[in-house]
Amino acid sequence: MVQSLWEQAKAQQASNTLDELVYRSNLIGTDRRVCNWGGGNTSSKAVIKDFRGQDVEVMYVKGSGSDLATMKAGNFTGLRMEDIRPLFERESMTDEEMVAYLGHCMVDSKHPRASIETLLHAFLPYAHVDHTHPDAIISLCCAHNGKELAQEIFADRFVWVPYVRPGFTLSKMIAEGVLANPNAELVLMEKHGLVTWGDTSEACYAQTIRIISEAEAFIEARVNEETLFGGVKHAPLSSDVRRKIAAEVMPAIRGAVSDVKKMILSFDDEEDVLAFVSGHQSPQLSQIGAACPDHLVHTKVVPLFIDWTPNADDVEGLRSKLVEGIALYKEQYQAYFERNRHEGDVMFEAAPRVILIPGIGMINTGKSWAMSQVSGALYHRAIAVMRGATALGDFVSLSENESYNVEYWPLELYKLTLAPAEAEFSRQVAFITGGAGGIGSATARRLVAEGAHVVLADLNLEGAQQVAKEINEQFGDNRAYAVKMDVTDEEAVKHAYLETARVYGGVDVIVNNAGLATSSPFDETTLKEWNMNINVLGTGYFLVAREAFKMMKVQAFGGSMVFVGSKNSVYAGKNVTAYSSVKALEAHLARCIAAEGGEYGIRVNTILPDAILQGSAIWNSNWRNERAAAYGIEPDQLEEHYRKRTTLLVNIYPQDIAEGIAFFASSKSAKTTGCMLTIDGGVPAAFTR
Repeated sequence: MVQSLWEQAKAQQASNTLDELVYRSNLIGTDRRVCNWGGGNTSSKAVIKDFRGQDVEVMYVKGSGSDLATMKAGNFTGLRMEDIRPLFERESMTDEEMVAYLGHCMVDSKHPRASIETLLHAFLPYAHVDHTHPDAIISLCCAHNGKELAQEIFADRFVWVPYVRPGFTLSKMIAEGVLANPNAELVLMEKHGLVTWGDTSEACYAQTIRIISEAEAFIEARVNEETLFGGVKHAPLSSDVRRKIAAEVMPAIRGAVSDVKKMILSFDDEEDVLAFVSGHQSPQLSQIGAACPDHLVHTKVVPLFIDWTPNADDVEGLRSKLVEGIALYKEQYQAYFERNRHEGDVMFEAAPRVILIPGIGMINTGKSWAMSQVSGALYHRAIAVMRGATALGDFVSLSENESYNVEYWPLELYKLTLAPAEAEFSRQVAFITGGAGGIGSATARRLVAEGAHVVLADLNLEGAQQVAKEINEQFGDNRAYAVKMDVTDEEAVKHAYLETARVYGGVDVIVNNAGLATSSPFDETTLKEWNMNINVLGTGYFLVAREAFKMMKVQAFGGSMVFVGSKNSVYAGKNVTAYSSVKALEAHLARCIAAEGGEYGIRVNTILPDAILQGSAIWNSNWRNERAAAYGIEPDQLEEHYRKRTTLLVNIYPQDIAEGIAFFASSKSAKTTGCMLTIDGGVPAAFTR
């Protein structure tokens, strides 16, 4: 049940009306049962000093494209009330006129564009107003008998407003309804949400929570868990089994949904999702329509519900149904678009954003992991609404045409333009072995900075997790994921790729970078030393590349592999027979894979670095002493020794190798494969030609 999160001590830290509004808004957004991600809006009215030093009444309202949970003062827009109030006397106003007019009312031109529902707040004669999308309230507003039931709950304390798209007309209807009912404490917006108000921020928030709690109690008294969603048709498979199956089918899903633009996937098997996908009536319920207009841009009108009987031995059957289902979904979405389009509309990707699988759970798609999570979070809210609405009566939604008009509504599409521009590696997943090391971590940071999601595979799981933590703190949740992997262990490699598929859906780039190095005269090289080099640098690179090759073929949109070789791949170094021989093997293995991968759009190229001492576990081991001894110098003289032997008289750092890897993985080398690039400062003996 929804609870008040108000803490007086924290609230008192606010020094002005705007700070109080930020605190209240963050509380509302923190509980997604109260308000959707990105949805809802809040406002407060106050008297401030304008740029002339004169008192002026201002309304602060949520800026377009913000999320209540994370909003700061800069995400609100201040508008002069004396400019807005006269609008109430108008009979009508188009969206375009409203946006233009409100732009002139801003107290600061640097503020964001005001919320679509600004006039809703302005026309109500209250100091503080909340518009939210509570699960319980929308359940009521999406039940066919919602208005009648609302009378049982709220008697004469509510105003019911028929569904109208947000804007001038709805705002005026709400205000007129409230003014006509002196007992009104709330507004119920059919198929949309709740409006509440108060004389103070605290009172406004308390009213919001109190009204939601009343609706929740009414609904929960009528929910029968045994008959929920028509009762259980298919029991969920065990946690391990469903997660393994999800991982096995997600690359095929990713390939099928990425025909226009690549998608990142996420998997969700939380209890409410499993309950919904298991219901007898869920396939039909899921196709009625969106549970809230705010969902449409991120979830589309309906999800894809797969008709499959859960069976751990029928993964191939599920994979086929998914591919066929996605193809049919895209055809139907294209037809939906054509039936409802307006001149100038440009169709979004037709692929589903929400895929529901009985016994398994939900798979979401998006341009990033974060956006796939948004689709998933909103569908959790849809499930909650359908749960409540069906406990009360029949679940109803918008008409197809109105759903389209909201999905392609210019004022909603404007919010999408506020997102950062996509970068070179946006929508891509990179799998990096040796991810905890100098080259691996530098490469991860380089790719993530240009939009990638990365998997850091390393025997040193703790080190990989630390790198992932640092990346995620800088770039956002789950942009990097750490997995423990021994490249010489075939099952461990397969498992790491299954984890990658479950976390992100598949892979686009692999960086074969796991390494070790040994040094000894040839006649003192033991079979153990030889095999160790072969196992890690030869067999390991083979296994990592082979599993990536399989996944890339399933996805069917190509990929890039970058092998981190060595100067020794082409240079016969002294006292490094085992290491140099296997590094040469790596380079030729890459060329062989390139020859086979071309028809699938899989490119394979090799970087040949030399003497990367910084951040290297190899160079911090006995290898440093061995190489120094081979050159007859002290270990602390190695870095200067390597610099002086280069043509360019430079040292080479992990970031330099990361640049080369980024080049080979990028669109800049889209027509290059089977190539070797030296990044060694120029060692003449290692020139490739």
